[in-house]
Amino acid sequence: MGDEEMVPVEVVGVRQHLVDDEIVVLLLDPAAELFVPILIGPTEASAIATAQAGIVTPRPMTHDLLRDVLAAVGVGLTRVEITELTDGVFHAALVLGTGARVDSRASDAIALAVRTGSPVLCSAEVVAVAGVEVSTKPAEAELERFREFLDHVTPDDFEEGDAGGGEPPGGRPGPRSGGGGLP
Repeated sequence: MGDEEMVPVEVVGVRQHLVDDEIVVLLLDPAAELFVPILIGPTEASAIATAQAGIVTPRPMTHDLLRDVLAAVGVGLTRVEITELTDGVFHAALVLGTGARVDSRASDAIALAVRTGSPVLCSAEVVAVAGVEVSTKPAEAELERFREFLDHVTPDDFEEGDAGGGEPPGGRPGPRSGGGGLP
């Protein structure tokens, strides 16, 4: 872990692969235009997605509790580092305001970073090995169309025999009952 180069990444969000039901959190290295997909469990996926959506649960969940404990003892989370990829497993560290480093699963580290607004850094070597090339312009356009669709969708749009034409903004077919989920 010593002096390896770390690059800032953006937490794009959680995605589910419809074919094999695997869930990943996508990190984006904007400088290299590479996505780093990290396979995560449904609990961590929910923790990341709810924090990104600004949803506050009635009682603190585990990652909320850890954030609150750090705040109570006056120790901030300086950053999260995705440090290595070994045998298909991503390793991470929480870097605290005291300088202490705490070993963590990548998914837990990301869930905490999203809650605290802390930066996420990834080893350049991990980005090089696990990164998937993306064309950011089409991906951004697709994401914007999907966000616009979400802004206007209602529960009625998911009813069988959709009378509204079933097309979100952008002219794409809308979801249907039994349609298999999101692209």
